[in-house]
Amino acid sequence: MDRNYTYKVLGCVYEVYKQLGPGLLESIYEQAMIKELQINGFDVKNQVPVPVFYKGEVICPELRLDLIVDTKLILELKSVTEYKKLYEKQLLTYLRLMNCELGYVVNFNSENIRDDIYPVYNNRYVP
Repeated sequence: MDRNYTYKVLGCVYEVYKQLGPGLLESIYEQAMIKELQINGFDVKNQVPVPVFYKGEVICPELRLDLIVDTKLILELKSVTEYKKLYEKQLLTYLRLMNCELGYVVNFNSENIRDDIYPVYNNRYVP
């Protein structure tokens, strides 16, 4: 994925954090991220349904990811005091189900947002 592209997306994360700071609800950051990404010319969708197939049949129609940018980059937003590596595994599952190459887990409940952005790469991505 193009570095300039990811740089611009992460710039939106930094701007939201700069404007709102830590400690708010995840849903507030989600709405702010949508607005900021749209201002910067990205196509963004939120609460996107992720079809889960098992042996050729959809078994879970309710699974939703937080944000998908231009149908190619997933943002999983958190506002938690204790970060867990499990969030990255969850994002990897979303990346594989949606056939996206890259995503970020972003924990807005942070003293320094740069320390709480976690890239996740899908090694099974097929362009």
